[in-house]
Amino acid sequence: MGAMTPKTHQSSSPASAAAWDLAKRQHWVITRSQLLELGFSSEAIKHRIDRGRLNPVRRGVYSVGRPGLTRYGRWMAAVLACGEGAVLSHSSAAALWRIWDERPGLVEISLPSLSRRHRPGIWIYRRPALDPSRDVTREHGIPCTTPVQTLVDMSLRLDRPGIERMINEADKYNLAHPPQLREALDARAGERGVAQLRQILDRRTFRLTKEELERRFLPLARKAGLPVPLTGQFVNKFEVDFYWPDLGLVVETDGLRYHRTPAEQARDRLRDQAHTAAGLTPLRFTHEQVRYEPEHVLAVLAATVKVLSARAA
Repeated sequence: MGAMTPKTHQSSSPASAAAWDLAKRQHWVITRSQLLELGFSSEAIKHRIDRGRLNPVRRGVYSVGRPGLTRYGRWMAAVLACGEGAVLSHSSAAALWRIWDERPGLVEISLPSLSRRHRPGIWIYRRPALDPSRDVTREHGIPCTTPVQTLVDMSLRLDRPGIERMINEADKYNLAHPPQLREALDARAGERGVAQLRQILDRRTFRLTKEELERRFLPLARKAGLPVPLTGQFVNKFEVDFYWPDLGLVVETDGLRYHRTPAEQARDRLRDQAHTAAGLTPLRFTHEQVRYEPEHVLAVLAATVKVLSARAA
């Protein structure tokens, strides 16, 4: 393996060319065992280390032609250092998928074997139950847990807002849309982390029927000091859920908080803008808020009634 330039690569030996190609696919890291398999002797490896063409980054793992590593190279080096079957997992996989931040100072790795030897800067999980065909994949060429498995793993250490953030990020990057995630969780019933993830997902994506919505919302409106509203009325060419013409108040409710399409979100903004331009006060609550956070809904309604009543006086 000569100096890391295209010219040298073109004139190098077959073994050096193969090493170059392999390192390029592995974010410019390569292992000692891979070099030996390609035909390099121990002396040849040592010579390249001495010349700075190979730079040790972990035990038995070298960066090729450069001492520093990209983030991907750092992850790949950690996976290669842990041996066959190792995959990036937990917060490191979440960072790779862009759905959460990595645990500072550590690369998290899952291994199928019983081995759990300590390695500086690497936290190893023994995971013989990981299914290679379902739970493991590659992203940017790096072996890692799938987005679904990563979400399940991370749900064991995050609170509800954190899990919601991950679900939103996975949806935004087209990694796991809520319907797909729900289906995947159905196939993992009983696994640790699944129940909490499913509970939050279901809570955020369920819909109340029209009758159930009115049964739960109308008492809250009454407690807030509102009279009986008009329902199913067309206001500014849009059908609204609840309307108080004397106060100029429109209340809309949304189901399916996750995975609302851009077109649906644009229509929601257009509706609210039309009502505001007409001098009305639009409020929007999710079905989940009406069902699980009635105190919040009541507080917002009461504060709004106070402001609107003062304005009308």
